[in-house]
Amino acid sequence: MEPVEVIANPPADDAVDDHVPDLVPARMVNELSYCPRLFSLEWVESQFAHNDDVVDGQYRHRVVDVPAGSAPLAADGDLRAARSVRLSSIDLGLVAVVDVVEGEGSGDDKEVHPVDVKRGRPAPTPERAWEPERVQLCVQGLLLREAGYRCRSGFLSFAEARERVEVVFDDHLVDRTLTLVRELREAARQPTAPPPLVASPKCPRCSLVGICLPDEVHALAATAETADHGDRHRTTPVRHLLPSDSAARPLYVTEQGARVGFRSGRVTVDADRTELASVRAIDVSQLCLFGNVQVSSQAVRELLRREVPVCWFSYGGWFAGIAEGLPSRHVELRRRQVARAHSGALDIARPIVAGKVRNCRTLLRRNAKPDAGHDVGRVVDALKRLSEQARDQRSPGSLLGVEGAAARLYFEALPAMLRTDRSLPGGPFHFDGRNRRPPQDPINCLLSYLYALLVKDLTVTLLAVGFDPYLGFYHRPRFGRPALALDMAEELRPLVGDSVVINLVNNGEIRPPHFVVRAGGVALTPEGRKVVLAGYERRLATEVRHPVFGYQVTYRRVMEVQARLLGAYLLGEVPEYVPFVTR
Repeated sequence: MEPVEVIANPPADDAVDDHVPDLVPARMVNELSYCPRLFSLEWVESQFAHNDDVVDGQYRHRVVDVPAGSAPLAADGDLRAARSVRLSSIDLGLVAVVDVVEGEGSGDDKEVHPVDVKRGRPAPTPERAWEPERVQLCVQGLLLREAGYRCRSGFLSFAEARERVEVVFDDHLVDRTLTLVRELREAARQPTAPPPLVASPKCPRCSLVGICLPDEVHALAATAETADHGDRHRTTPVRHLLPSDSAARPLYVTEQGARVGFRSGRVTVDADRTELASVRAIDVSQLCLFGNVQVSSQAVRELLRREVPVCWFSYGGWFAGIAEGLPSRHVELRRRQVARAHSGALDIARPIVAGKVRNCRTLLRRNAKPDAGHDVGRVVDALKRLSEQARDQRSPGSLLGVEGAAARLYFEALPAMLRTDRSLPGGPFHFDGRNRRPPQDPINCLLSYLYALLVKDLTVTLLAVGFDPYLGFYHRPRFGRPALALDMAEELRPLVGDSVVINLVNNGEIRPPHFVVRAGGVALTPEGRKVVLAGYERRLATEVRHPVFGYQVTYRRVMEVQARLLGAYLLGEVPEYVPFVTR
């Protein structure tokens, strides 16, 4: 049953706004009053995230969201009680769904009152309601007036306290509401969001705090002028406002000939008419298919509706493609991404390469064996110099040369971090530098597989933030290559990909039966892929102290934070892009 709808003042030919839709949801007036940046993120950029408060509010609304009762216009009869009444007015430029409209009296004395259901308790203020709540209710009252009803007050119904608070629509509240409506349309025309609030108590309960990053943005802006490169991004710890990682995890399907379907809210995996797995859809963050795995159109449609991407890989782990829902509406971010990519982006590429080299150096310092027989100290010192040189390069070619020199030194010393007594295919342990397509030894096989997984996750993250993952700043765009995901992967390759290889080999988790050698190339067996996937997911769930902001964060969340900080830099919110570098 559709909501009861009342439309006041149909549009005139000269009432069309070329920049903002004719009707903006009245809830956005609430958001603008609460935080102008929140309004811009939700309405202009169409970004949204759930938290416990949002989910609980949706549950509290489950009854009033079901339309019921009749809502005749004032001239057509008496409105007694109606639920989920849709109102709109072109003059106000707003549309709203009123939870409940209650009527009283008859004839000339009849009057209606909007009732807005809230999840919490009355505010500890003289009005017993916060301004955002009162102006949202006032908008509903104004829409009722536009429709011809007499409406002088409304009620906020607080579900937790089971208490009603009356809000009188006096001249002061009406003037404030109309001012916000005008400011709303002006704010909606701006291409970028206003700065975040400073140390506001509103931020911790905001569902978009992980997108807004208020304390992180201000911390980077405040410390950008520090001269010392080594400590230039150190700052006092900021509030840990990031939401915890979702309980949902990627679902990897590697069984050849398997079929993925969707039944009764669960993602199912079948092969030869035997059910291999059945997972609740709410527990799946990605669906990753390796090789010849089929997926039903029903499953794809339902996963996309839930904003769960579907990723395809070759049998050997090469990231082939991704299906996701509609692209982000954050057009301004992509516009600036394109402009910066075409005009030159050394200011982004330099810190990315410098961060990668520093992380390689840190991994060597932490994991190199003293008796490994490699001159690790020389390599560590050289990597430090190359990291500093990367920040001073003036051309993409010279920067690429610095990165190449660092990679050669690093991979020459990589065996110093591995236990060479571990048995691997081909006899004694052997690693003679980086090679691929196909990888010619087990270590390179593991590295290539893990790098593909890392690029996949960064592609998903960049799409969610609003980027085009195929248009990079350091890697040149090429057909089928997610250049920006490769850019973002650089600083995380040592900390995620290489670290997983070290742990799998040194702990004896990966063994000769997990590899197959054919025509000089080395690949993982299905069982080997499962071992690597488990190690990779374990690493992403590992918490690390953020080197700039001071709080504990998982590597899975680090990907999102870095992508959003890159977006903040392109939008002019922070003065530079800061790579994730451990100490």
